[in-house]
Amino acid sequence: MTQPLPIPFPGVDETPVVTALEFPEAGVTVTGRFALNEFALLEPENLEFLRLYIKVRGNLKEVERILGVSYPTVRSRFDALLRAIGYEPENPDPRDETLMMLERGQISPEEALKRLKK
Repeated sequence: MTQPLPIPFPGVDETPVVTALEFPEAGVTVTGRFALNEFALLEPENLEFLRLYIKVRGNLKEVERILGVSYPTVRSRFDALLRAIGYEPENPDPRDETLMMLERGQISPEEALKRLKK
């Protein structure tokens, strides 16, 4: 029985190295030192988000609908996914930042409207 990789591994802050690949039906095992790519190293939450993102062909509005969360929350999770695979997200759209501030209660609906009209 196979199990998902225990990533991240508790108490260890380094990238793992795979030392064996087994092909059970063929009866073959290959040993060596193999690097995992950035997708294999994703934490389960980011991996599930990536799967959903691919399933809906990159439509963040559809991700929002399926997850039942706000667009700024989806955007924030997408940015976290980008960082996890080694990319720096683009500067956020000021409108997204305004919506996130409104969602967190940092600004009033009136202030949000004022900012969005600019």
